[in-house]
Amino acid sequence: MQAPAEAWSILNTADVVCSEAEVDAAITRVADALTERYRDKYPVVICVMNGAVFFCGKLLGQLRFPLTLDYLHATRYGPKTSGGKIDWHVLPHAEVIEGRDVVIVDDILDAGETLRAIREKILESGALSCTIAVLANKLTGQPKPLAADFVGLDIPDRFVFGCGLDVAGYWRNLAAIYAVKGK
Repeated sequence: MQAPAEAWSILNTADVVCSEAEVDAAITRVADALTERYRDKYPVVICVMNGAVFFCGKLLGQLRFPLTLDYLHATRYGPKTSGGKIDWHVLPHAEVIEGRDVVIVDDILDAGETLRAIREKILESGALSCTIAVLANKLTGQPKPLAADFVGLDIPDRFVFGCGLDVAGYWRNLAAIYAVKGK
């Protein structure tokens, strides 16, 4: 089995983009800002699978307001490293979000196409509002169809992994954000 050797090779040659301490501080900043906005509300927090599990899990324990937790699974990447058409694995639960404020929690705002489609789906399903919180905003230098309302970290335009982001299916579990060497 080649997977462990390949995974370790990727990690051992990668550059650290954001340390674990920087990631933790960013998550706390986002949690504080969300708590300020939603302290007197009862929003639905939707985790975008699979990438946002790390961020959402760390974020939830720091949120100080009542909430409903749900999830959806939409991707433009799958096993590829560049985006294609959006594949909806699990759609948002309309009966949960209708008439409610919704907070979408995702790992990264890259090109923005997936988050734009998710936001549209949420609003079409009857949400009162839809805000977006991302752990990382990739500084691509290109226009994006939306901006996140809450951003933990701005990161360079490189292929990154860790903190829910993967490279070839590896390393979502890392507590820091890394960039593939040369990418």
